[in-house]
Amino acid sequence: MRVFLLFVFLLWQLPASAAVMLIYHHVAEDTPRVSSVTSAEFREHLNYLRDNNFQVIGLDVLIDQLKTGKPIADNAVVITFDDSYENNFTTAHPILQEFGYPYTIFISPGAIDDRVGPVLSWQQVKQMADEGVLVANHAMWHEHMARPEQGESEADWLKRMQQSILQAEQRIKEETGQSHQWLAYPYGEFSDALEALMSKLGFIGIGQQSGAIGPLTKLTRIPRYPAAGQYADLKDLSQKFRTLAFPITGYLAANQVISSNPPVLRLELKIEDFRAEQLRCYAGSEVLEPTWLNATTFEVKASKPVNRGRSRYNCTAPSLSKRGYFYWYSQPWLN
Repeated sequence: MRVFLLFVFLLWQLPASAAVMLIYHHVAEDTPRVSSVTSAEFREHLNYLRDNNFQVIGLDVLIDQLKTGKPIADNAVVITFDDSYENNFTTAHPILQEFGYPYTIFISPGAIDDRVGPVLSWQQVKQMADEGVLVANHAMWHEHMARPEQGESEADWLKRMQQSILQAEQRIKEETGQSHQWLAYPYGEFSDALEALMSKLGFIGIGQQSGAIGPLTKLTRIPRYPAAGQYADLKDLSQKFRTLAFPITGYLAANQVISSNPPVLRLELKIEDFRAEQLRCYAGSEVLEPTWLNATTFEVKASKPVNRGRSRYNCTAPSLSKRGYFYWYSQPWLN
């Protein structure tokens, strides 16, 4: 019995492991700052990962770990780019090759077909794919996907979303030979109904809400940390590399498309490596004290309506097993 209890104690003492996924758009000096890092900043990020012994892994490795139940690589970082920008090829790609780091680009084939803006060409995409870059789906036209357009039925909307997802996947396969069935939601917008469609189609869904990734991360709402604009500063970004995923077992009230304002967030989770009384949530600068409905379920609600457009509640709690690490969950709202 003593040996068994010691084994349980030591197992509990093992530090929680988690991966962090970064989202970039532009690597350039002449593009909108809110979605850009300079080449110097980007190189600084990669140097930090290398010098601090983070494991930069491919998204394919992480997805395999999540789907098969394999251990999540500890201190792992995944690098991704959205929106098919040409500077991903001309500026970011050579730097990443220099470091030998794998990465993924999420592209909208319709924008490339019609040369909408400063986007990649298919020749550039093919070269990147041939050189090991993972190419994945960002919807056919980078459209808003979370809900029907005004006057559109839900059935017609879901049909349109399915066509966009599958058509984009087919074009990527035709041009690169790759078909991963990963979709990065344009603008980071999704909904319960869209998540259900993703599950039906067998697709992984990746958002733009902040947070780390762990064994219980829901595969239709995988989070990513932005690493551009105001979030490019390593003083802020380095702490996000040291976050953990709350072990959420139930998204009881967490639909991004809100039905009442202010919205209620209600989650069920395992409480093993943090103390329930230390969990705090925030709506902007407002501190939201969680109401515990039972031993594993809490809810929070802001005191005033959230703004139009996109907003978030963020929840954190310090880890018991990994000093200096915090559990982090970000709930996106679309009003």
